[in-house]
Amino acid sequence: MNYPSELKYTQSHEWVRLEGDVAVVGITDFAQDALGDVVFVELPPVGKTAEAGATVAVVESVKTASDIYAPVAGEIIEVNSALADKPELLNQSPYGEGWLFKMKVNPADVAGLLSAADYQAVAESQ
Repeated sequence: MNYPSELKYTQSHEWVRLEGDVAVVGITDFAQDALGDVVFVELPPVGKTAEAGATVAVVESVKTASDIYAPVAGEIIEVNSALADKPELLNQSPYGEGWLFKMKVNPADVAGLLSAADYQAVAESQ
């Protein structure tokens, strides 16, 4: 499994890459592997405000459907529209082309998320 050290993580298997006051959010390599082949992604509407931990998206695979949670509070400012036609990007490039959405956030909130080493311990315990 791949756990890039420059990212922050949640217990619910989302990753965050902070770009100024914008958080790019996706699901981890561990999560996409557990889901299996992703066949559909329901993304949040741009402009939606979400509290940390709120359900904001759904990923459906051949095995199951899984809720995706806002890692921190913020406003959805962009979604990865490429996933509508190519949901398999979540499997092929979970930390790259398979990102889900971007949120305007308070950067200090992201600092409180899990480090790569802490997330790896969570993932390996499951």
